[in-house]
Parts: sequence; C-alpha cells; structure tokens
Amino acid sequence: MATTVPARRRSRHFAVSDRWNLTDLLENPVERFERHLADLDTLVTQIESARPTLSAAIPDKAFQSILKTLEAVTRGSSSLGAYAYLWFSGNTKDLNARSFKTRVEERLAALNNRLLFFELWWQSLDESSANRLMADSHDLRYYLETIRRHKPHTLSEPEEKVINIKNVTGRSAINTLYEVVTNGLSFTIRDGGGKKVVSREELMSYVRSPKSAVRQEAYTEFYRVFSAQRDLLGEIYKTLVNDWKSENLSLRGFSSPIATRNLGNDVPDEAVEALLSTCAKNVDVFQTYFKLKAKICKIKPMSRYHLYAPHRTESKKYTYGDAVSLVREAYRGFSPRLADLVDQVFSERHIDAATRPGKMGGAYCYSVVPGRTPYVLLNYTGDARDIATMAHELGHAAHGMLAGHHSVFTFHATLPLAETASVFGERILSDALMRQEARKDVRQGLLLSQLDDMYATVLRQAYFVRFERMAHRMIADGATADQLAQAYLAELRRQFGKAVTVPDEFRWEWLTIPHIFASPFYCYSYSFGNLLVLALYRMYQEQGQDFVPKYLDLLGTGGSQSPDEMLRKLGVDMTAQSFWQSGFDTIKEMVIQLETTLA
Repeated sequence: MATTVPARRRSRHFAVSDRWNLTDLLENPVERFERHLADLDTLVTQIESARPTLSAAIPDKAFQSILKTLEAVTRGSSSLGAYAYLWFSGNTKDLNARSFKTRVEERLAALNNRLLFFELWWQSLDESSANRLMADSHDLRYYLETIRRHKPHTLSEPEEKVINIKNVTGRSAINTLYEVVTNGLSFTIRDGGGKKVVSREELMSYVRSPKSAVRQEAYTEFYRVFSAQRDLLGEIYKTLVNDWKSENLSLRGFSSPIATRNLGNDVPDEAVEALLSTCAKNVDVFQTYFKLKAKICKIKPMSRYHLYAPHRTESKKYTYGDAVSLVREAYRGFSPRLADLVDQVFSERHIDAATRPGKMGGAYCYSVVPGRTPYVLLNYTGDARDIATMAHELGHAAHGMLAGHHSVFTFHATLPLAETASVFGERILSDALMRQEARKDVRQGLLLSQLDDMYATVLRQAYFVRFERMAHRMIADGATADQLAQAYLAELRRQFGKAVTVPDEFRWEWLTIPHIFASPFYCYSYSFGNLLVLALYRMYQEQGQDFVPKYLDLLGTGGSQSPDEMLRKLGVDMTAQSFWQSGFDTIKEMVIQLETTLA
C-alpha cells in the first residue's frame, strides 16, 4: 500500500497526539452520575407503571408510547456506557476510569433488569396480536421481530435478572481483567543498537520490518511475553467458554455454542457452515500466494515469521497528516457524501490516534446513538497498514452516520453486515492508490499489501472460528491450555500446508486475539464482510457511479432489516457456497495478476 505522497497532499491540520473530545457525549458524567441515573430511573418508572396495561388488547397508541420511552432509556444508558468505555479505552491503567466503568455497568444492569418484563411479555404475545401492533411500528418492526426470534431460548424473568447481574461480575469483569492484563504488557526489542521497551502496538510494527531477523525477533518476544501469562490467560479463556456453555447450551437450549451467535446475527446456521467450509476449501489460494510472495520478497524458506514481510516499496513511514489526507481524498473520489461524514469525525475531534502506555490496543469505531458522530480509536505508528486501518474504522463511522435516521434499536448494522462499509473503505483506498501508480514494482507492492489484508481478514478469521468450535468442545471435555495450544498449532499448520512453515511458538497466538475471549465466534463476520465486499466492489467496477447510490442505500438501512432481506435485494444468497466461492475467485484473479508482475 505504500507509495510516495505528493506534496499537495501534505497537511498540518491534524496531529496524532490529539485525543478525542468526550465532552459532547454527556454533560459531566462523573460529577453528574447520580443525576443521569435519576433521569433514567424516571423513564424506567414510567414504563413500569404501564405494566398492568400489557395485554393482547393493548391499544396501539399506548404500545407506541412505551416503545418511545424505551428508546429514550436506551439512548441515555448507551451514552453513559459509551463514556465509561471510551474513557477506559484511553488508559486501561487509570483506576478512576476502571472504577467508573464498573459502577456504570452495575447500575445499568440493575435498570435493565427492571425492564425485562416488557421483552418477556412481547415474546409471549400471540402472533395475531403481535402482528397487529407491529403493523404501525415502521422502523421498529425488525427490532420487535428480533425479540420474538429469541423466544425459544428465553428464560423466566427471575432467571434473566440473575444472569444480567451475574454477567457484570462474571463475563464482563473477566473480560476487563483480560484487557487490563494484556494491554499492560510491555515488550523489549533491539532498535538502533540498543534495547527499547515498547507497547504491543509498537511491537507489531516490527513484524512488518524489511529485515527478516527483526521480524523473527518481534514475534519471538511477542509470544515469549504472552506465553509467560498462559496460565492466567488460559484460565480466563476456559472460564469464559464454560460460562458461555452453561448459559447458552445448558440454560437456553442452543444446539451448539456457535448457534447462539448465529441467532443473534440473524444468519442461518447453514449460511455460516457454507462460509466456513468454502474458506477451508480455498486454503490453496493463499498457499499459492505466499509461495509467490516468498519469491518476490526473496524469502527462503517462507516462515510464519515473514508472513507480513513488506515489499521493498513499503519501507516509507507516513505522517499522520499524510494518512488523513490520503483517506479523505480516497473517500471523496468515491462519494463526496461519504467524505463529508469522514471529515466530521475529524472536525469534531472524535478520534484518538496516538499510541500510549496503557491505551487499549488495536482499533475500533464506537457508534453510540443515532445522530451522534461516532468515536474512532486508532494506534497510529506511521506504517502503510495504519492508513488502511484508518480507512477501515472511518468506514464504520460513516456507516453509523448514514443510518442515523433510524431508531437507536435499528441503526446498528447486524454483525454480518457490520464490516461492509469498513472493508469497502479499504478497497476504495487501495483502488485509489493503484490508479495513481504506473510503476510495476509499486503496483506489485500494492497487490501484496491487498492480498496480505485479504488473508488476514478472510481466511485467518475463518480459522479463528474453526479453532473456537474445536476449543469449546475440548474445554467441555476438560482440556488444558497446553492442549488447546497444541490443537491451535495443528490447525494453523493445516491452514498453511507446505507453503509456510509454522514455528512452535505460534501455538500461543490464540491467547493474543481479544475477540476470541470477549466475543465468541465474532470473527466470521470479517470473513463474511470481506467476501461480500469483493462482490459489491465488482458491481461498482462494472456499474461505475450508478452503483454508488445503491451502496449508500444499503448502508443507510443500518439494522432495520434482516441480512437476508438486504442481501437478496442485491441478488445474494448467503447459504450458497457458489456466492462465497465467487469471492475467492476474485482473490484468485488477484494472485494471477500478481504472478504476471514477475514476467
């Protein structure tokens, strides 16, 4: 993805040291915490007072009034919860931030418990009465259908209340422990003749070093530090998996651990099976790619240490201002409307990009409520990959803003479509850079960067989920962290075949993946989203500007319709392996294109 940045793109209006502005999220949330809770309590009390009116004969007007009050509660609690999480993300070592986050979670859980009766009543309503009330629900219809979809797996009101309370001091607390431990780790790397203590994000920039010895040293140090925590992190993971099993299989009666995620995503089990099996059948596409990359980058033998070795054109570092300009111009070239939304994130200072000790690693976008500009967290180090990450997260932000006319219950895209705008944003950026370059070596570097990203976001994510399915079974049978590590390593070696050797220390990679801990089976949404985007981007290349309004309409739908309904409008059948295979066919074409650069 690296290329020379023309002077006209250089910008001094943005500083990587800037932190996000949380003041427009809530007015003095810490000092006015009890006041905010009191306001929410008043709304919850209004809904509780309507409980005697809940029956099959409830007038439509009264039902709609309850929904509006529920929306107000959700907006208020979402804003309070977001402030706590964003503050904590900025410094996971800040004791005040951690304490406030815990207080917020506990108090909001108590409020939510008082509202459980509404969802339980709505699930118990007969079909005829439910259809009558949904007829005039407009934007909320899909939200109401989603509640009823969970009916077979919903427990009694007292049981649901216990689970909500338990999760605050259970899953949520254990996830926080994982974040505190892993974000507090430090690593030592040789740099410029001396040794340097770095954060995880800083260390990961070394795995893309042009020097093979540096890449190997970075990975060795990474897994040395994480493996030293394997007893603690392994127990954390096993506890989370057992909790998932106890609640979702034993209590809620799901047929498998992944079925819980599938129902929440409103994606049929067979669609997920089709996706994962198609990924497994196409490991040879990336095995062929990595053999080509080894030849181009003169790596022998190709090892997992060198998977993200840069092309010789990728050694350039980018200032933060350069990165912002590149991303903004790429979005503007596709759609001025999208570019304006991206600009809004910067102008309102809703982005925190600098790396700092204690800051949460990785990157995310937090769309809090409709009508509020989302917040974006980055850890910008100046690598070319960081520019793609910026384009990715700003795609999420634009998605949330385009759907801002929907209810707080329906503006968030369902998980399988949640990665559409973000991955499409990366494709927009890559395409813009490819159009600028005529030099064969630079185009070769851009193709390598794109294929590296596709591996990381398609096949790698699918194999995380394959490991999770295996790990949940193994833990149910009493597996240890060491046994899980061996199973992970075996699956990793099957994935790479003879194309890439995998050193033993990579058996600890699963300990480093936050989604595996915090959001079981989440990762297939990346595979889903990326393969979907390959199909959508092909439509764009064929249709040109005629495609843009269709795409913006898709994003503007948010989560107000089922994924199946939204995709069928575009001619997509998510249960068909042929659809997922078409995405891999596009990747295969790119590999062939890369091979031609060797001629």
